[in-house]
Amino acid sequence: MSYTPQMQELIKKVEATRPERVARAKRGENFPALSLEERAVVLGKFHPDYQEEGRRALRVGPDKGLVVPEEVAKVMESRSMLRPEKIDLSKPDYDTDILILGAGGGGTSAALMATDAGLKVIMATKLRHGDANTMMAEGGIQAATQECDSPYYHYMDTIGGGHFTNQPDLVAALAHDAPLSIAWLEALGMIFNKKPDGRLDSRHFGGSCRKRMQSSGDMTGAEIMRVLRDEARNRRDRISTLEFTPAVEIILDESGKCAGAVLYNMETREFFIARAKAVVIATGGNGRLHIKGFATTNHYGATMDGVVMCYRVGVGTTCLPSTQYHPTGVAYPEQNVGLLITEKVRGLGAHVLNIDGEQFCFPLEPRDVESAELIKEALEVNKAVVTPTGRYGLWLDSPMIDLLHGEGTVRKELPAKFIQFERHGIDISKDPMLVYPTLHYQNGGIAINADCETVVPGLYSAGECTGGLHGENRLMGNSLQDVITFGRRAGISAAKYVTGGVELGKLTLDHIAKFEKELVDAGITDSIIAPILLPDYSTDEVSARRLAEARQESE
Repeated sequence: MSYTPQMQELIKKVEATRPERVARAKRGENFPALSLEERAVVLGKFHPDYQEEGRRALRVGPDKGLVVPEEVAKVMESRSMLRPEKIDLSKPDYDTDILILGAGGGGTSAALMATDAGLKVIMATKLRHGDANTMMAEGGIQAATQECDSPYYHYMDTIGGGHFTNQPDLVAALAHDAPLSIAWLEALGMIFNKKPDGRLDSRHFGGSCRKRMQSSGDMTGAEIMRVLRDEARNRRDRISTLEFTPAVEIILDESGKCAGAVLYNMETREFFIARAKAVVIATGGNGRLHIKGFATTNHYGATMDGVVMCYRVGVGTTCLPSTQYHPTGVAYPEQNVGLLITEKVRGLGAHVLNIDGEQFCFPLEPRDVESAELIKEALEVNKAVVTPTGRYGLWLDSPMIDLLHGEGTVRKELPAKFIQFERHGIDISKDPMLVYPTLHYQNGGIAINADCETVVPGLYSAGECTGGLHGENRLMGNSLQDVITFGRRAGISAAKYVTGGVELGKLTLDHIAKFEKELVDAGITDSIIAPILLPDYSTDEVSARRLAEARQESE
């Protein structure tokens, strides 16, 4: 499905303005960035996080009264799929030193560090090992590896990008560990983009004051996951991986320590008890909740499970109301809708343009500001391209990249994107891409400290399911650094806790009954069952048939 004849006519407007824009870019002239005051105005008026509609206060739990998106509130106020009185915890099916829930970048990093301490690890994951947002991350990973840079600048960029709402100890840990993470990944065999002299090829990104973005083409997350997964599989004597087996509840012991989890085999529909001296939650984000109806870049299992389970055992959250909308998700062709177009495209010089081929924003604003500016151009200025299915889109002028850096740069720097569009008859080195903001990242989540500890002894967390690091807006490349830095820290902290000596008492799920009583006391009688595990994309017609079948069975 190439561009329609109508779209091809509109592309001529982009081509007409391109020579002048390329000339300006070569002279180092940029569209002016917004001031802090101007950013505040556009965010307040157009960014979904700042709109009151579709948000409400939580009515139960440690964060009672916190205003969050309706979709988040529904899962936070949910009922368990378990009836605790019917679960026999006295005979665990699995027994291990450390149980890791989630097998993406954060979970696998934690597993590797825990086994370095000589411990046995079980990783339980919803889909396959590596089916995670880590695998889908494209543009790069931040680390102050260049002579002109330092962890100080990394720290300041991250704090500024998060609108000074970040948790300082987490940011300091990230900035400090980032160069060490790069060295660790290289030691595992990761292939980074390099200059001819063998040095890392670092680039700018939105919100950066230094070139700090290391990458592996536009498949950086997949390359990270490749080396992590390979190393984990080389340690099968110490790491067992349970695929298609997500956790549905955390288990405590009678003294309140974390003592494992109840697992659910998605193929056999059986529940299993996993006892562990420590648990690491690394279950990823919430994109598949489709907040405010936005498309998402997230993998199929991103349904916020870890936050829900931790909330029931009394672990609060940080920055939970905040969601990141990536400014450039695919708006056309329809088969690619929501697919991430990495910020690296704009870092290489591509402009975002309206229907008339006009540049209307600085291309490297922080992501929330950039997203708000695209939404403004579409909804208020009314200069969006409308696709055949009625979606809004703005042009991302990728052919500029070859004109600025030499023919073949698009194919070299963006191989995955080139292929993903080429299969639909679109050559992104010749024609621009059509983009619009898409739901991308769960900024807030489980409250932790710099050692990845929660308020529950023996319960740790790392990666996108946690909150505080990014504040109310994440900078590009800090997500992949997040899963490596805090995945490693979680594994080290959990191992230290276990080797210090842990004696587990009687296992219990009493917290479920306590939480569900709180729901009843709050008058919440229509709560859903969660974790929801997988999104439901059934049509109304199919859902109606299911209800009819359920009624017939009950009769």
